[in-house]
Amino acid sequence: MIKIRRLSSVDDHFQAELDQLLSFEVSVDSEIERTVTQILHQIRTHGDRALLELTRQFDNPDVDRIEEIELPRDEWQSALMSLDKVQREALEQAASRIRAYHEKQLAQSWDYVELDGTRLGQKITALDRVGLYVPGGKAAYPSSVLMNAIPARVAGVRELIMVTPTPKGEKNPLVLAAAAICEVDRVFTIGGAQAVAALAYGTTTVPKVDKIVGPGNAYVAAAKRHVFGTVGIDMLAGPSEILVICDGKTNPDWIAMDLFSQAEHDEQAQSILLCPDKAFLDRVADSISRLIDTLPRRDVIRSSLENRGALIHVRDLEEACMIANRIAPEHLELSVDEPEQWVDSIRHAGAIFLGRYTCEALGDYCAGPNHVLPTSGTARFSSPLGVYDFQKRTSLIQVSAAGASRLGETASILAKGEGLDAHARSAESRYR
Repeated sequence: MIKIRRLSSVDDHFQAELDQLLSFEVSVDSEIERTVTQILHQIRTHGDRALLELTRQFDNPDVDRIEEIELPRDEWQSALMSLDKVQREALEQAASRIRAYHEKQLAQSWDYVELDGTRLGQKITALDRVGLYVPGGKAAYPSSVLMNAIPARVAGVRELIMVTPTPKGEKNPLVLAAAAICEVDRVFTIGGAQAVAALAYGTTTVPKVDKIVGPGNAYVAAAKRHVFGTVGIDMLAGPSEILVICDGKTNPDWIAMDLFSQAEHDEQAQSILLCPDKAFLDRVADSISRLIDTLPRRDVIRSSLENRGALIHVRDLEEACMIANRIAPEHLELSVDEPEQWVDSIRHAGAIFLGRYTCEALGDYCAGPNHVLPTSGTARFSSPLGVYDFQKRTSLIQVSAAGASRLGETASILAKGEGLDAHARSAESRYR
């Protein structure tokens, strides 16, 4: 029997219990920080020489020359051609759906002209070069390649550089095939903090990028945090999360499996169910206990559910939505009748999955929207990865002679109020 926490919103101590459930602090491991700081310094100071040494130390001792870290294009194109038909069609279908969705996000430049001839506007420009970090070896995340590379391509990024570690020379064909589908420009077989550093600072072999995106381990996350400012990054993600709001009419086995789908990521992942039907919570608990041992990652799931999971009884669906806004989850399933009527009640969520048939796993792979989502409550102020993350906005200002007089006087008054006389005189010189 699995011991998953049970809470009720009518209990006097519910808010304190919910706060405790949601509390998660990413502890900074001093050893990881020390190692990452050293690696970043080595790459910044010694470039390719340090990159080769670190790659040999951590990933592949058989690499003899720095030139060997770059995979020739025909090797990853070959990986795509060698996939069986079912896998290739699945990757291509997912890529097509992700591309179609993200094409709707593409922003365009705009401007307008005022009556005196002053023109104001905004210019949209894609980033020049983006680095895509992809875990490698036995861990296969081709979906991460699609979710990160396709929005960049849609945005118009000129060059996409992918890095993926190959422990002991082991290359993952699905990851390489996804790179081919996304038309990545270059692929380097490097990983860890040294790969992040190479992308951020540039070496003779690895070009410096403008932004680094993609998931990684604790060393990769720490390195991204350190290089932010030198380059852009996608986000600092915490453990994966799912919050399910159910009215008690969905198959409890489905709900249990949806909770499992996030719990299997790691022991710190969080899966929560909100429901006004107490008997249904009991049925889901029974499904969890019955189904958990059928899964290969049952030990991870059990630890996640027992440490950070919960089945919460609420007064009604309206209160469930209020609690959901308090949690601001990465993934939110509305497994209820007429889910559309509750969408406006949800203000904070990375992605909302509407209806009983819309499981979160579809969003991870092929529905279309991005699976790179804000975690740990950051959905209160941030958004999913998208085309807009690979575009910059530049303001356009063209003031006419008449506009210089009208605006110059306003600017002069405000500048003098701030004690910036040169600003004032610069504005005044255009109309006096």
